[in-house]
Amino acid sequence: MALRHYTLDFKLSAAVDSSSTVPDLLSIFHEQEMTETVHETNGHGYLGTFVGKNGWLAILRVHSHGLVTVDLQCYEEDDFAQVDNLLNALESKLKVILNGNITRIKRLPALVRGAEVDRYWPTTDNRLVEYDMDQLVYEEDSAFQNIKILHSQQYGNALILDNDLNLAESDLAYTLAIMGSGRENYTGKEVLILGGGDGGILSEMVKQKPKMVTIVHIDQKVIDACKKYMRGTCGNILDNLKGDCYQILVEDCVPVLKKYVQEGKTFDYVINDLTAIPISTEPEEDSMWEFLRLILDLSIKVLHPSGKYLTQGNAENMTESLGLYEEQLGKLSCPVGFSKEVVCVPSYMEQWVFYSVWKK
Repeated sequence: MALRHYTLDFKLSAAVDSSSTVPDLLSIFHEQEMTETVHETNGHGYLGTFVGKNGWLAILRVHSHGLVTVDLQCYEEDDFAQVDNLLNALESKLKVILNGNITRIKRLPALVRGAEVDRYWPTTDNRLVEYDMDQLVYEEDSAFQNIKILHSQQYGNALILDNDLNLAESDLAYTLAIMGSGRENYTGKEVLILGGGDGGILSEMVKQKPKMVTIVHIDQKVIDACKKYMRGTCGNILDNLKGDCYQILVEDCVPVLKKYVQEGKTFDYVINDLTAIPISTEPEEDSMWEFLRLILDLSIKVLHPSGKYLTQGNAENMTESLGLYEEQLGKLSCPVGFSKEVVCVPSYMEQWVFYSVWKK
């Protein structure tokens, strides 16, 4: 049974005394058969909790620095009109009590906690975003990660790996950006894709008639899940692991890259769709940065002298991590140049940075 958590805030131009605020609100709680308990705050204003026979919990705080807050918790199945009436009554009464002292009133939609389908996913800089997820379409643990596919009314089905939103069916903008946003010509070219198990890049790539596309993806279960539930992204391209101009290798990309280096094999394009740049700012200590440097180094070694290395970065707001990544580009086995662009990826609800890297 999910819990709904409502909030009502009054920001004030000056602090108020609880003795002039609380008494006039008590009758509203009593009408709902809610019992008051006053808590010691050691001089930090008033704190009262109100518990109803129906399991409702309200928290009223009159802070000592010019803020009055109300929190109300009830169950998702409770009468919404009754809940709304209580919040409306509290808001109306507080407007009268605090008249002339209010600088802002904020009443937010309910935060739903413990629901069957998780709708909350933080942005890279830890801002909370609520999605319209309404159905868990698929979930399974592979040997490598937890795989979920959730349905969104706006974005279609969305692939989530280890609780990180990877791609939704709405996100063609991501696929086109990591392919170079139309600036690259893949006709007749040899292309290596690292990751890409959702099939989005491959589905778009084969339209340009490349000579051969090789995908190296470690997790067969991701491929199988996307083949069945993410067809808005991959079409029918994942129905077969081999086609006239592509092959999908279900392997760890590191040994494969090392083998290609030893063989002297090169590609016109290497597209790294494995993971975003880590948000950690300790590149010498974080294992994700170590993995990123390894992939970068091996990818540049298998890149044709006139080739391009294309990858996602991270959110535009993560300036420190992006700066550290660009420092890593200056430490490769050969000098490289790079460009970047910022693209709006619908389901990310963030501006996302993509890189194009080439040998000098």
